[in-house]
Amino acid sequence: MFTGIIETVGTLTGLTPKGADVSVTVDSGELDLSDVKLGDSIATNGVCLTVVELLSNGYRADVSLETIKRSGFAHYRIGDKVNLEKALTLNTRLGGHLVSGHVDGVAEIVNITKLGRATEYWLQAPNELARYIAEKGSITIDGISLTINEIDGAKFKLTIVPHTALETTIESYVVGRKVNLEVDVIARYLERIMLGDKAAESSTPEQGITMDFLASNGFLK
Repeated sequence: MFTGIIETVGTLTGLTPKGADVSVTVDSGELDLSDVKLGDSIATNGVCLTVVELLSNGYRADVSLETIKRSGFAHYRIGDKVNLEKALTLNTRLGGHLVSGHVDGVAEIVNITKLGRATEYWLQAPNELARYIAEKGSITIDGISLTINEIDGAKFKLTIVPHTALETTIESYVVGRKVNLEVDVIARYLERIMLGDKAAESSTPEQGITMDFLASNGFLK
């Protein structure tokens, strides 16, 4: 679990196909890795990744095809900046909200407007996630815990103060940018509970992901 309070910004330095996964290498910048060991989790742009190798200047992790399909990793390239946060501990301040690091989908920035020293961002979420997005509720964008200030169908508005912009990748956002979106985990569990006995009924599984997905997104070039 994470808090959505970004510790530092890192850089993607490697994206290598490894069988059914993609191996990613991250330069962790100023992130303190002295207390990180193999198997620990680090949220990388909001995606919970397991450290499989510690490097002198960062770490290496594996990203499954399922994660690539559901997150912005399908659009990432070497050199991209990523928000980093180590997993919370029992003595961590919960300054944001409970974040699982399990991305629900990808949203798109559709409008950016300056408002004094702050900046307003309107984002378009996938229609199927609109029911989890509530005004003044919490949402995670690229691993950042943020408050929703206004909603319009599947679109929602965020107001970003200068400090948040400077300490994260938000400062580089432009219209059309795709970002990782994780809804409030409590909303997910409440929906499941409301299903009652219907939750035990089977549904048609989604079509499996193939290597064609990697090829179509430039990973196999």
